[in-house]
Amino acid sequence: MKKKKINLRDLDTKEHKREHSHDDGHNHSSPESIGKFKIYVPAIFSFVMLIIGIAMDYFDVAFFKDWIRIVWYAVAYLPVGFPVIKEGWNSIKNGDFFTEFLLMSIATIGAFAIGEYPEGVAVMLFYAVGELFQNAAVNRAKSNIKALLDVRPNEALVYRNNDYVSVNPETVEIGEKVQVRVGEKIPLDGVLLSEKGSFNTAALTGESKPDTIAKGEKVFAGIINLDGVIEIETTKEFKDSSIARILDMVQNATARKSKTELFIRKFARIYTPIVVFLAIGLTFIPYFFVDDYIFSDWLYRALIFLVISCPCALVISIPLGYFGGLGAASKNGILFKGASFLDEMTKITTVVMDKTGTVTKGVFKIKEIKAIDWKEPEFMKYLMAMEEQSTHPIAKAIMEYKANGEDFRATEVTEVAGKGLKGTVNGKTVLVGNKALMTSNNITVPSQTDIIVESIVMVSIESKFAGYVIIADELKEDAHEAIKQIRESGISKIIMLSGDKDSITQQVAKEMGVDWAKGGLLPEDKLAEVQKLMAKTDNKVAFIGDGINDAPVLAASDVGIAMGGLGSDVAIETADVIIQTDQPSKIARAIKIGRSTRRIVWQNIGLAFGVKAVVLILGAGGLATMWEAVFADVGVALLAILNAVRLQKMSWN
Repeated sequence: MKKKKINLRDLDTKEHKREHSHDDGHNHSSPESIGKFKIYVPAIFSFVMLIIGIAMDYFDVAFFKDWIRIVWYAVAYLPVGFPVIKEGWNSIKNGDFFTEFLLMSIATIGAFAIGEYPEGVAVMLFYAVGELFQNAAVNRAKSNIKALLDVRPNEALVYRNNDYVSVNPETVEIGEKVQVRVGEKIPLDGVLLSEKGSFNTAALTGESKPDTIAKGEKVFAGIINLDGVIEIETTKEFKDSSIARILDMVQNATARKSKTELFIRKFARIYTPIVVFLAIGLTFIPYFFVDDYIFSDWLYRALIFLVISCPCALVISIPLGYFGGLGAASKNGILFKGASFLDEMTKITTVVMDKTGTVTKGVFKIKEIKAIDWKEPEFMKYLMAMEEQSTHPIAKAIMEYKANGEDFRATEVTEVAGKGLKGTVNGKTVLVGNKALMTSNNITVPSQTDIIVESIVMVSIESKFAGYVIIADELKEDAHEAIKQIRESGISKIIMLSGDKDSITQQVAKEMGVDWAKGGLLPEDKLAEVQKLMAKTDNKVAFIGDGINDAPVLAASDVGIAMGGLGSDVAIETADVIIQTDQPSKIARAIKIGRSTRRIVWQNIGLAFGVKAVVLILGAGGLATMWEAVFADVGVALLAILNAVRLQKMSWN
């Protein structure tokens, strides 16, 4: 199934929100609900007409004869039959002759030709119901996917005519001055005009730690301003910006991905010509072996054979199996964007995952506190008194430490650019920052800190090193369990690719026990690494990510899996599978559900084909009528329904 391309011109968040707003959730007469009901009208109409027609046949109603009877069943046939005949004709025009559409058309028109009108309608009605099941399965999954289309900034505050005016970023020219407020995304690539700024770059780079950028340095569209109002000067038009480039990569990667076809379409290409040629043979070959050969009798038998051969039960049982799989996955917080991806999940041999936001929470927490010659609570009070003056995300993480520091006050706090803070707490001189701050103030730092790869906040009190605090992104609670379950599901290789620092990526990978890891990657680097893996014979790759920087890889991989709870909009829109709960352990469950679904589908195929083969043989020998074939299909369909329902009751813990 080909993935949806993202149209940059249609990504209007406000309009999207307006379109999806509801007053109370009880507007049953909305245009959308009416539109959905219309889909079922043809099948309902044909079913009612068929039942009434069969009843009039059964009770031998006087007027229900000759042309009235023919017209009645023709009217019942057209709503479900015409779309199939049209599809078959279009397929023939495109050079694809042997499809299930052609078989359905020949068989049901043949039924009318030999006077078996109810059977012709019933066979086509079964097909229509099967298609409705398939469409309902896919639509149900899609309706649960909330594509939050605020992919790009939709406005820019540009300095024009001595004032800042809000305009569409696409209208901003190179060299214009743009203002960005706290919490807003930078709309275009440029250079920073303000003295400095703190930015969340995770959407583009995957870097979990906020990045401090100084005046004159480059800033990129899509990163979020965390601290204070800033100004930038644009260096690129929007169409050439970093975020537009990534979206373009998504589109190109999507276009390269081949369309996945469900089994029935492939099966029909083999099954249909065999059945058609057998019917032709059944009409003419007996001429050479039967003494009292009568052409009309054998033509009649061949047409019955064609009607019996319609893969109605197959067409119903297969979508039913996928419908059950999609429903079971949805109940488990896993959304598949199409039934074909349930199949693809069963073929995965390599799982590649992002780090930040995928296996980690993407939120800073205190990992370790090391106080030297101070008691930890008192040491932390000095540190917190200083960090209270800062709005940096690391400072916020430190302030979450539980300590009553009301009697500790920081005064004369100044910021040392790129190094940290200097101030006085309760009469003592305190330095808080990185190693460069300590060194520049002649503070001796223990060598043990050199091997620490995470963010580290060092503290000195009265010109003496007092300790440090390690701040790190936390692993999700089920991260270790996720790796364990993925391995248990039979995946041979687990790889981690991240935009975060390679040292941090390697540490997280080692802690989790993945096979291989690489950090410091740009979006195009991730894409290149995954394409190398996909180039290997018999290697099917699933990629798991959550950021805009992951979108190109999600689109290009065999199966793209996005973290839907906190994931970026482009990632959710591009992926094939969405983990709604943000739990990486659901990845293994998605694989298991895919395998269970495939097993159920093959059981249904075996059942449907087995019964069909028996009835076909009886039909060729003149021992089965079309009604027997239709009732055989009904029985198979009911068994298929019951078998598919089992998926809703299964547990994959």
